[in-house]
Amino acid sequence: MANRDELSAAAKHKFVEAAVRAKIPLESLPYESYKSSSGEEFKLYCRAKSDMDAKALKWTFKLAEQNVGPFYKQLKMGWQPKIKQSELNKNWARFLVAHNQQNQPVAYTMFRFDMDDGDCVLYCYEIQIAPEYQRKGLGKFMMQMLEACARLWKLEKVMLTVLNNNDNSLTFFKALGYAKDETSPDVLEEADYQILSKSMLG
Repeated sequence: MANRDELSAAAKHKFVEAAVRAKIPLESLPYESYKSSSGEEFKLYCRAKSDMDAKALKWTFKLAEQNVGPFYKQLKMGWQPKIKQSELNKNWARFLVAHNQQNQPVAYTMFRFDMDDGDCVLYCYEIQIAPEYQRKGLGKFMMQMLEACARLWKLEKVMLTVLNNNDNSLTFFKALGYAKDETSPDVLEEADYQILSKSMLG
């Protein structure tokens, strides 16, 4: 792809719109199964929020509450369940969900396609892995699928937000090549979070 700076805003919007129109934006990618180094197998599916049933959406909230609720509670903003439930119920939301061999949901990522500060991006709003399934490579695999999806639709980067007090998440994303985005709040703003991104160009 040639110099992306030369692309017009209209051209970038077209990339986003094409991804948004796709019913299963990961369809041509090998996202449907993952096998850990210990031999554990997982099946994955990708769905729009409108295709997620109420039980699955309730589970996404409960897992987020279990994993990140304690970190929010340490901050000024606190844990705000109604806001988190609202975020997980956005009509634009896409979900990539992993099930274990007993067909139980154990991990998910919620994402969308959007324009951000002039860039066409895939924004990862959530990636949550049940504690007993962490450190099996599943989260890394799911992020790799999101990155492949972004490249497939010619998007410029993958973006996400991480709480400053969530050291494990910061370490995880930085190991995958994510760095503080230019749109991230600066030190003087004293924000409780930072915005990370990874370029999909080149």
